[in-house]
Amino acid sequence: MPKRGSRPRRKYVPRIRKNDRIRAREIRVIGPNSKQIGIMPPAKALEIAKKLGLDLVEISSSARPPVCRILDFGKYMYEQAKKEKESKQKKAVSGKVKEVKFRVRIEEHDFMFKIKHAEEFLGKGNKVKLSLMFRGRENEHKDLGFETINRAIEELQHIGHKDIEPKLSGRIISTMISPLPEKDRVFKFNMVHSEDKEG
Repeated sequence: MPKRGSRPRRKYVPRIRKNDRIRAREIRVIGPNSKQIGIMPPAKALEIAKKLGLDLVEISSSARPPVCRILDFGKYMYEQAKKEKESKQKKAVSGKVKEVKFRVRIEEHDFMFKIKHAEEFLGKGNKVKLSLMFRGRENEHKDLGFETINRAIEELQHIGHKDIEPKLSGRIISTMISPLPEKDRVFKFNMVHSEDKEG
């Protein structure tokens, strides 16, 4: 148990060294145009950066010698924060799996209702698990179960693609659908989303 009054540890965030805080004897310098300038002492590189009205920033301290770039530090930090935010958003979306369940003798209206939901999930960038469970005597009609799941895959091919072929495990047939790249997704059953996308 933590001691009473003790503060939770903060997440370690490595400090970015720049300008006169760079301590290495020699550094590999990359210019603002992303071309290598060469290996030199930090003082000489800082002199070049100041003449250009830019900063000298250490971007790889573990390299030998450390790698530094001449750039606009404010712009660099903004771009780094933007990349981190985008990465977190992608991870959050890619981590979600929605499940849509079917029955062997599902009515057409219910089938299309579930397809519409699956399309909506895929349109938002989620993966969708399609599953169908056999009950009692339905076990004798596994071919109908596979027909239903394969039809669902076909109905969703405008917005997603199957990751794996449908498989039977015990009494359940399942498969996974991943969304197509955002620019390739087409809405067929959710017209509201389709209009939003066009607008």
